[in-house]
Parts: sequence; C-alpha cells; structure tokens
Amino acid sequence: MAKSGTRMPMSTAGITSYFEDYKSKIEFSPGHVIVACIVVVLLIVAMHVWLSGALGIV
Repeated sequence: MAKSGTRMPMSTAGITSYFEDYKSKIEFSPGHVIVACIVVVLLIVAMHVWLSGALGIV
C-alpha cells in the first residue's frame, strides 16, 4: 500500500536571502540622491539649450 503523506516543498525554495550584516563602504542618503538627480536634469537641459544653438541643431 502506498504512503498517504504528501511532500511539501522546502519553505525557502526559490527565495533569495540577503544578509543584513553587510555594510557598504559607500552610502548615500535619500537627499543626496534627489539632489544628484536634479543636477543631472539641469545639466542635460542646459546642454540642450546651449549646444543646440551653438551647433545649429533645431
């Protein structure tokens, strides 16, 4: 007679574990990331305005 038990998968199968004790040497605060994004956007807009006129690009 066959066993009537069901086989359940492991509880951590397919789940990636990240260790919380790892500390990066470089850390950015959310404020620094927002300021960096604003600076990049302003640089792109400034380059588009100034270089498109200088190069004759419409």
